[in-house]
Amino acid sequence: MKIGIFTLAFQREPLEKVLDRVTNLGVETVEIGSGGFIGKRHCDPSALLNDEGKLEDFRTLFQQKNVSISAFSCHGNVLHPQKNIADSRTQDLRETILLAEKMGVKHIVGYSGCPGGSDQDQSPNWIATARPEYFVEMLKWQWEEKVIPFWKEQGKFAENHGVKLCFEIHPGEVVYTPEKLLRLRKEVGEVVCCTLDPSHLFWQGMDPLRAIEDLGDAICHVHVKDTRIDPYITSRKGVLDTTPQEEIKERSWAFRAVGYGHDHIFWRNFVSQLRLVGYEGVLSIEHEDSLISPEEGWKKSVDFLREITMEKEPWDIVYHLYHGAD
Repeated sequence: MKIGIFTLAFQREPLEKVLDRVTNLGVETVEIGSGGFIGKRHCDPSALLNDEGKLEDFRTLFQQKNVSISAFSCHGNVLHPQKNIADSRTQDLRETILLAEKMGVKHIVGYSGCPGGSDQDQSPNWIATARPEYFVEMLKWQWEEKVIPFWKEQGKFAENHGVKLCFEIHPGEVVYTPEKLLRLRKEVGEVVCCTLDPSHLFWQGMDPLRAIEDLGDAICHVHVKDTRIDPYITSRKGVLDTTPQEEIKERSWAFRAVGYGHDHIFWRNFVSQLRLVGYEGVLSIEHEDSLISPEEGWKKSVDFLREITMEKEPWDIVYHLYHGAD
């Protein structure tokens, strides 16, 4: 496995300066935002696709810094019930796919999106309960009329350009559990994959280790981010807490840098479980910790992961025990 960094935390700085920060930490691969909620400060696919000179400069910068791109990150509600919003986010996605093909990047990280509850809605409707019965009917409509047809079309486009769609499992999106990720993968095909972020599972009460077991080879990219659950506040508010992110003292949970929500034992088990299902890709550090500066958060996360990450292929100790070193 290889340690990587998602550059979002420093998106206000020039890309060249950010890559210098990355290499100073001894990291050799990054995840780059390319549209949607993430923005295009470090990578504007439309501009790069329409100007060969800019594209070559972009490619050369990474070569000069000796840094590869593990994934482009393009998050947006492509299923938004307002057509102008959905069309804009879909354009971001498709341009990102085209850019990925030109850059030799195989993974696009993003969200599954969330439609309305009917064709008359103007706002997304995230359904997370089976009662009353009309929620079940709305959920069926969402998947059959919006989710599956849309992603079948985009999945074919991505597949034709040699790219995997790596969805984050995230509340507020139709894909917010491993079960729903696997449903979409079954409907659309293996072009649908998962960017596993354990922080999104912790605060829903799920076990990331079980998620790895269930998802298996559907995992094509991994975000490394922790979550701390405050048991006292959770006992009053539960985990579906809508307190603003910046009011961290009042929240039942908060995103933390790796190691500040769960200890070394969990994270050692986490990387071991990934290896058990055959994942040997990038562990992309995503910093969203309100208590630690991005600069310090990156350094602490890299140091933490270096202690637990297994970089080399495993040695078949059982074979050598029974058959000798030769």
